[in-house]
Amino acid sequence: MKSTMVQDSHLHDISPSINLQQCAAEIKAALAERGTPQQAVEIVAVSKKQPAALIQKALDAGHRCFGENRVQEAQTKWPSLKSRAPDVVLHLIGPLQSNKAAAAVALFDVIETVDRPKIARILAEEIRRQARNPALLVQVNTGEEPQKAGIIPSDVEGFVHECRTQYGLTIEGLMCIPPVSEPPAPHFALLKKMADRLNLNKVSMGMSADYQIAAQLGATHVRVGTGIFGPRQA
Repeated sequence: MKSTMVQDSHLHDISPSINLQQCAAEIKAALAERGTPQQAVEIVAVSKKQPAALIQKALDAGHRCFGENRVQEAQTKWPSLKSRAPDVVLHLIGPLQSNKAAAAVALFDVIETVDRPKIARILAEEIRRQARNPALLVQVNTGEEPQKAGIIPSDVEGFVHECRTQYGLTIEGLMCIPPVSEPPAPHFALLKKMADRLNLNKVSMGMSADYQIAAQLGATHVRVGTGIFGPRQA
């Protein structure tokens, strides 16, 4: 009973509505400082490991753009939440296993982690089979980290071309997660440069610690979790 009371207290203490307003205000200030106040930046509220009750607070505040890292976790929360808020746009921002592709196409409106030919092929098959067309972003491994998923920068143009011509996919943008040990700005600048060169209009970059920098460098989507919902639940 004690742990339940602590969790309930945690929920009462957090206001996603106020945090979303603060996040939006900080993005606005960052863009004004950069001289691009009219730039549109969508806040993807990352609800990974957050309880439905807390997500519902953000929905009640009118927010409609959310991100989840795992297909299986999203399946346990979002069908019910989406039934009450059918205009939600749900992003998959974590790695996609091939055996979860069918479920991902069925549930998510945006899949940000297209990161290898096998996934591109399976997504193409599922999109045709389900007649459902989520927006697709290619994950770029800007730091070329061997342990991290994503296409290395020198291969991005070829991979996007392969997705389009071989698999018939519509790629709308790029996403990245910079190395934690490096300043994020050069990685954000690189991602935006690649997106511009390929005429891609969605650029997903920046998280709770650096979304203002990402906005200044051209992000169209920033992924903010703890900055909105507080620490993740166990």
